[in-house]
Amino acid sequence: MERAKRYGEQAERSRIRSKLRDIDLNISWGHIARDYFQKSVSWFYQRLNEVDGHGNPCEFTTEEKEQLRGALIDLSERIRRAAERI
Repeated sequence: MERAKRYGEQAERSRIRSKLRDIDLNISWGHIARDYFQKSVSWFYQRLNEVDGHGNPCEFTTEEKEQLRGALIDLSERIRRAAERI
C-alpha cells in the first residue's frame, strides 16, 4: 500500500525525464553524469527516473537541476560550434 502511495505521489510530480523526451535518445547521459556531475551513471539515472535503487522516490536537487540545465546548454553550444565549422 505504501509503495502504491509513493508511486502515485511520484506520478503527480512533473517528471524531468518527460521534459527531456525530445533529446533522450540523442544524449549520452553517462557522459553527462561523469563530465558534468562527477557521479556514476546509476546515480544519474536514478535521479533522471526519479526512483532510487530501492524503489524510493528521489530527484535532482534544485542545484543539480541548474547544473543539468547548464550541462545541456554547454552541450548545445558545442554542437552549434561544430556545425558552424562544417
